[in-house]
Amino acid sequence: MHFAKPFAAALLLATSLPAAAQSRQETLLNTNWKFTKGEQTDGTKPELNDAKWQTVRIPHDWAITGPFDGRNDLQAVKIEQNNEKEATLKAGRTGGLPFVGIGWYRRPLTVPALGKNGHAVLLFDGAMSNARVYINGKEAIFWPYGYNSFSVDVTPYLRASGPNTLAVRLENFPEASRWYPGAGLYRNVHLITTKGAHVPVWGTYLTTPTITAGAATVKLRTQVAAPAGTTGLKLQTELRDAAGRVVATATTPVAGAEVTQTFEVKAPKLWSPETPTLYTAASKLLAGAAVQDVYTTPFGIRSFKFEKGTGFSLNGQPRKFKGVCNHHDLGPLGTAVNVAALRHQLVLLKDAGCDAIRTSHNMPAPELMTLCDEMGFLVMVESFDEWKSPKVKNGYSQYFDQWVEKDLVNMIRRDRNHPSAIMWSIGNEVPDQSTPEGPAIAKRLQDIVHREDPTRPVTMGMDRFDDDFKYGIAAVLDVPGFNYKPLRYAEALAKLPQGFLLGTETASTVSSRGVYKFPVVLAKDQKYPDHQSSSYDQEACNWSQIPDIEFTAQDDLPAVAGEFVWTGSDYLGEPTPYDEAWPSHSSLFGLFDLASQPKDRYYLYRARWNPTQPTLHLLPHWTWPGREGQVTPVFCYTNSPSAELFVNGKSQGRQTKTTTADPQTRYRLEWRDVVYQPGTIKVVAYDAQGKEAGTEEVRTAGAPHHIRLVADHSKLAADGEDLAYVTARVEDAQGNLCPDATQQLRFAVSGAGRFRAIANGDPTCLEPFQEPRMHAFRGQLVAIVQAGETAGTVQVQATADGLQADTISLQTAKK
Repeated sequence: MHFAKPFAAALLLATSLPAAAQSRQETLLNTNWKFTKGEQTDGTKPELNDAKWQTVRIPHDWAITGPFDGRNDLQAVKIEQNNEKEATLKAGRTGGLPFVGIGWYRRPLTVPALGKNGHAVLLFDGAMSNARVYINGKEAIFWPYGYNSFSVDVTPYLRASGPNTLAVRLENFPEASRWYPGAGLYRNVHLITTKGAHVPVWGTYLTTPTITAGAATVKLRTQVAAPAGTTGLKLQTELRDAAGRVVATATTPVAGAEVTQTFEVKAPKLWSPETPTLYTAASKLLAGAAVQDVYTTPFGIRSFKFEKGTGFSLNGQPRKFKGVCNHHDLGPLGTAVNVAALRHQLVLLKDAGCDAIRTSHNMPAPELMTLCDEMGFLVMVESFDEWKSPKVKNGYSQYFDQWVEKDLVNMIRRDRNHPSAIMWSIGNEVPDQSTPEGPAIAKRLQDIVHREDPTRPVTMGMDRFDDDFKYGIAAVLDVPGFNYKPLRYAEALAKLPQGFLLGTETASTVSSRGVYKFPVVLAKDQKYPDHQSSSYDQEACNWSQIPDIEFTAQDDLPAVAGEFVWTGSDYLGEPTPYDEAWPSHSSLFGLFDLASQPKDRYYLYRARWNPTQPTLHLLPHWTWPGREGQVTPVFCYTNSPSAELFVNGKSQGRQTKTTTADPQTRYRLEWRDVVYQPGTIKVVAYDAQGKEAGTEEVRTAGAPHHIRLVADHSKLAADGEDLAYVTARVEDAQGNLCPDATQQLRFAVSGAGRFRAIANGDPTCLEPFQEPRMHAFRGQLVAIVQAGETAGTVQVQATADGLQADTISLQTAKK
């Protein structure tokens, strides 16, 4: 199979099916759940009295409430991916949270009357993990992989006249993950009922095989499940543009289990990260004039290529992926999916100029895929962190032989119509790279993917460069992906038959927001007594690099198709380089900290990725009591070519980006010999013509004086789910951030909303996310406020001993 041809696909929302007057009804099973942790020998029995169990709302992560404890995930392990030679005792590797164990969920299951030919299907977007689903005491399905979506027809298990009881048993094993996996029914659960002929779950597959400026061919394949002996069915489909106008129609008799319809869309508007235009295929399944089912398939029209020597192009335009890798947790919210929290992440990344997401290292939530379609992100949909050879004792390797095809099929059928989905990743840093069997396994998985979706290429993250060529796995993949190998890209390109490659995982630079260490030197695996890393962005892991080295390789080699930075956001677990030093429970890799606050490194990437918006950022802060007279380097991250630095009005000279052997001189402006004096540092940036392009100042802060609250937005949907992220800044009397402030801030939320969670971005902080109080870290923290279900005003107040309080108002309204 050759992938030099354009790829084109669309978007399927298999769960956004209207509960109209037709037979299909869909219900989100969010409420009326009872939960308890620990084994329940009678948990399957309908007659069990679960009144004393905890009442919870789905999605739900049972472990995020903690408490943090290094004993929760204490393990002696050798991490080969980190080049470790012997096992050491580690804590916090999976976040130090109590996710290990058994949890039970139960609720009544009310099913509409189905009639003779009706069906009831339960669709689980994800259940962590080893899910056993019971209806009225009988097991309906077992699905071990906690990241995947799965469905089951529960019709045979239902009582003719009710009541029905749904029970779900989940079990997380120790040493089953390399990061915090979460626990529980952390994604949505759907009940879908039909009464006759219908389109099954994930029952459409839409492609756009031919695209020109004048017209696009749209091909829609629709599965139809019909009772035996059904005749006279037809499928009527309308394609509609973003404004709802009908742009093409087709009516086709149903002659089997699948119907194929072909359309022509005139003057198509193409989907891209810059113009994420969506269409909709609205299908009706008819028996005569009677509507049996309605199924909608939003989609996008776009084409792309990976080509030898030139890399990647979208809609005929060459481009490089400006991507991030992200784990699936939402920081202080845990893994329980929330659309507003996902949107918040994506808005921040969009502002940085990011245009791509790698779903590291597992299937994403369907809500993330929908947002990426709507907001314009290219997605590498990833499947596994293990194949047959284990990384952790109870990882996916124990399921691989029996489940790998089932898991791949579900992943692809669910997401293969999303225009945002640009490639499939079959694995990450699997040890099988170093075995003679590795290429055969890769080919087997790639063949499954090609069978299910021939329109997209297959990649994986490879980290064992020499073995990847020695055993041949690099030559198998449609898109060779390398992790942390910029210094060997040229060598790889000379060997690869594909003639291009992708940086599937890059940088792994570590930093703590607002923390600066001296002297400022390049370092690998640098550790400090406070378990933080310096935000001068000079510290990386032994296997990785500072960003500038990757930037250089990307810029100098056209056949390198872009990069996916590790990571967009800090995440729970993997507290490298402090996984042997408790307390430390979250990563330091992100452009944003765990509270979603940008680190300095965010501006380095923004300056590179977002050329249409000015970026001008100075570091470090300028409040250093005790450092008077000492060398305190100043860095500037900007997309201007040059800038001049002033300390208390005195010029420190003008720096200009160059293309010398030192990659930092290409992407940063640095004044290494600045001596600290209290006062003001100011930078003036200049454009290519030498004209002033902007200024930025940082002042020495005085004593902490007041709290200032800043919300990311002030208008929320009154849907019980929408969120506002409220940053609390400890400032001096003149409004300067106090970078050493550590006061405990207390929050009170009243009116049409409630306090949801809090975080300060400190990877060593063990204070709970769920209490409305926390100590500031580097002068800041973030409180998350959740809207209620009624319109009104939300009052958010922050107080602290010795500081002036602040209050802001948010508004909630019905959509």
